[in-house]
Amino acid sequence: MSTSRNANQEKAMIIIYDALTYDDMGINYDITEVISNVLDEDYIDSDLYVKEVVIKALLHKEEIISVIEPKLNKWKFNRLTRLAQAILLLSYAHFHYVKDADKAIVIDVAIHLSKRYLDDGDYKFINAVLDNVL
Repeated sequence: MSTSRNANQEKAMIIIYDALTYDDMGINYDITEVISNVLDEDYIDSDLYVKEVVIKALLHKEEIISVIEPKLNKWKFNRLTRLAQAILLLSYAHFHYVKDADKAIVIDVAIHLSKRYLDDGDYKFINAVLDNVL
């Protein structure tokens, strides 16, 4: 079953969100199971892009946060909503580690996800942060 790149990016955001939730709750998890559950298919059959961007976002999470946090205007990364964190991690990992899209496209996807899942106006914050770190 083929899924659009936009749908896969949304699912990747949800998987990263779930992983951040487990981390915050101190719950051990198997990322392959989280990916399988969200995609509703066996991990082996799961979309390569989703697996790659999620694993790289989580593997490099601390490094990504250390780059993003100085651009948050006196905010701490952990004070952002978990969905905002997931969008930022996804976008940074997509641009810097998957490297198959240009900056404008990655930011456009982040704005779309922000408008859909975050409070009104939060997309401007996400846009500004990503514009500074991508």
